[in-house]
Amino acid sequence: MAHTVAAATVTAASRAGAGAARRIPGPPGLPLVGSLLDLTRRPLRTYLDARRDYGDVVRFVAGPPGLRAEFYAVFSPEGAHQVLGSQAANFRKDNSFYDELRVSLGNGLLTSLDGDYQRQRRLIQPLFTRRRVDGYARAVVLECRALAERWRAAPDGVVDLGGEMSRFALRTVSRILFGSDVEEAVEVVHRSFPVIGEFVLERGFAPVPVPRSWPTPSNRRGAGARRDLYAVCDRIIAERARRAERSGGVLTLDGPDGARGMQGADGMEGADDLLELLTRARGEDGERLDPDELRDQVLIFLLAGHETTATSLAFALFLLAKHPEQRRLAREEADAVLAGREPAAADLEALPYLTRVLKEAMRLYPAASQMGRRSVEESVIDGHVIPAGAQVILAPWVTHRHPDHWEDPDRFDPDRFLPEREKGRHRYAWYPFGGGPRACIGQHFSMLESVLALGALLREFDLEAIDRGVRLGQGITLQVRSPMRVRLTPRA
Repeated sequence: MAHTVAAATVTAASRAGAGAARRIPGPPGLPLVGSLLDLTRRPLRTYLDARRDYGDVVRFVAGPPGLRAEFYAVFSPEGAHQVLGSQAANFRKDNSFYDELRVSLGNGLLTSLDGDYQRQRRLIQPLFTRRRVDGYARAVVLECRALAERWRAAPDGVVDLGGEMSRFALRTVSRILFGSDVEEAVEVVHRSFPVIGEFVLERGFAPVPVPRSWPTPSNRRGAGARRDLYAVCDRIIAERARRAERSGGVLTLDGPDGARGMQGADGMEGADDLLELLTRARGEDGERLDPDELRDQVLIFLLAGHETTATSLAFALFLLAKHPEQRRLAREEADAVLAGREPAAADLEALPYLTRVLKEAMRLYPAASQMGRRSVEESVIDGHVIPAGAQVILAPWVTHRHPDHWEDPDRFDPDRFLPEREKGRHRYAWYPFGGGPRACIGQHFSMLESVLALGALLREFDLEAIDRGVRLGQGITLQVRSPMRVRLTPRA
């Protein structure tokens, strides 16, 4: 998961390293605000233009005099590898955007640092092994079934994929997290997350954010949404804690082939939902997540597990709806593999074309279109000196279109991800899940959910695009800000 940090870098970037900054080219911007307006109004186009005009490492200056900040955008796969992989220890998730997100949604895996992150990852990793994640496929199938029933009743057979996939992905991750409490959670999250996202970005753009304690309209809205989210999560967590105490179950962190199991008091393996597994999880020394930490993880899973997957699924379906030949190939594969039945986790490996469709949609429309870090010490990235304390932006949106690595980069072509073509490509030419030691823990789940959902929906419907283009915006993740309507034709 990964995230919009332009706001944070614009307002909190380091002023250190002026000599190094002169050696890195960049747009001059406007006399009073630099590149601030371009970065806030059209960041994706601004980054594309900057790579074209200035190269793979670009210096930006933004903000009014006295509050002016500078940061460095890195666009090449080699540079992304250095920041996320080979020099990851020198580039921290430590800037004002993550600070604001941490206050609003807690100190979970996405936002935590150092020892907190290592401890959380150690406790949570066993819940995201391939075997464990495959067990979540049933929730995906149940939500696909409900979605198909709703689509069959759509007026004139028309649906808006943006809203539909957002609701589907939220319901799916909520079902996996909360089990039978899914309905209680979904409505609160659906209502509150957009408010939280707007609030976090607003504070990130503010040169000097007002204290959260001031009763401004924005602060009241943000605090109200946060309070509602915390309340519903705390109620469900308290019930899970009581259930775990009654059953005496413990999720152990040892076991054969890394597939750790939850053993209840009766010796039987199993649990109702991911939250119950989190509640029962123990480390080798007995360490556990306390209730506040549980809530923080749940909120981050809800954010990362629905916004990113929703974006990927919506664009995969929309691109197929606009490209008849690719749609035919995808539909034929779904028909051949599923043969009239609902999908299962075991089908994932048998759906390579659908997997390629999804990867290509994530290349063209990465949900994490930007991600940010702060350098600890001076370093050399892709041949350029980055000063200590500098804010660094990575932009998968640009790297995924880099002409040195992608031929005709704006064209939709799932066969870019044929195994023989992937083999010769730089590892960080495509990195929608980040990379290195902080790569997204849920990437297998995201791929499983998305591919199975594509197969299930293509088995039920043919799609034809009504809207040809989509207006995009930038929130915590890539945002769709215009309709993505398709006309559905039930297949049987």
